[in-house]
Amino acid sequence: MANIRLIKRRIKSAQNIAQITRAMEMVAASKMKKAQDQAILGKPYAEKILTAVRELGSHIERKYHPLLGEGSKEGKLMVVLVSTNKGLCGGLNTNLFRMIQSWCGQDKNVDYISLGKKGQSFLVRSGKNLLADFSEKTPFTESVPALTQILVDGFISGTYREIYIAYNTFLTALKQLPTKKAILPIKKFEETNDKEKVEFSEFVIEPNISDVLDNLLPHYLENQIRAAIFEAEASEHSARMIAMKNATDAANDFMEDLTLAFNKARQEKITYEIADMVTARMAFE
Repeated sequence: MANIRLIKRRIKSAQNIAQITRAMEMVAASKMKKAQDQAILGKPYAEKILTAVRELGSHIERKYHPLLGEGSKEGKLMVVLVSTNKGLCGGLNTNLFRMIQSWCGQDKNVDYISLGKKGQSFLVRSGKNLLADFSEKTPFTESVPALTQILVDGFISGTYREIYIAYNTFLTALKQLPTKKAILPIKKFEETNDKEKVEFSEFVIEPNISDVLDNLLPHYLENQIRAAIFEAEASEHSARMIAMKNATDAANDFMEDLTLAFNKARQEKITYEIADMVTARMAFE
């Protein structure tokens, strides 16, 4: 016969877990709305500034501007990994790390910068070259200027031939896609498949295109990193909301099973007690 007290304790534990996960689901849902708005509203601007940089860059000699160069062939690959500081978000980080492993493997000619303690832990455990970690300062957008300066200096000096940012793209509340995006070198417009091309050459640009690019390019890099962070934050909160909802549903299902087991055990106990009473009465008679 099942232990009724043990079943009651397990039901109580499941109730507590369901209450906690339900609260976490609601918190994540509220944060997701704000992060989702930031990601969606910032995406068109990030796309337009990239279009502007490519178009203006096509009207000057790329060799005259260090950030428009092709990058040193002897340089290494730099990957900025944007993950989360906290867990309980399903397979969000795992899928991102799996993409990194499939892409770079154990290549020692790759340096990493992490935004997110989960990413930092993954890079250290995997024995990868972790150059810097910006996980402590939150929100991550506060570290964008310092991070951009590291990337610019490394690219101009020839330390890095290519710079990528790896993060989770927010598609819907139910779907997030691990993504790697090249931010340096900046591809020429004719090398891309952009459907829309803004002809900035039709406008009078003052003082000149080169001076405009001097101010625009650092802003472009900061904007690309910031947009990726917003996408990653929206993905984190949506993934955590879904994970907590699934956990709540699982706890409720478990409670239903335990309640059935409790009722069955109680009925068995009552049956045995009645049987004992009948047996005792018969023996007495």
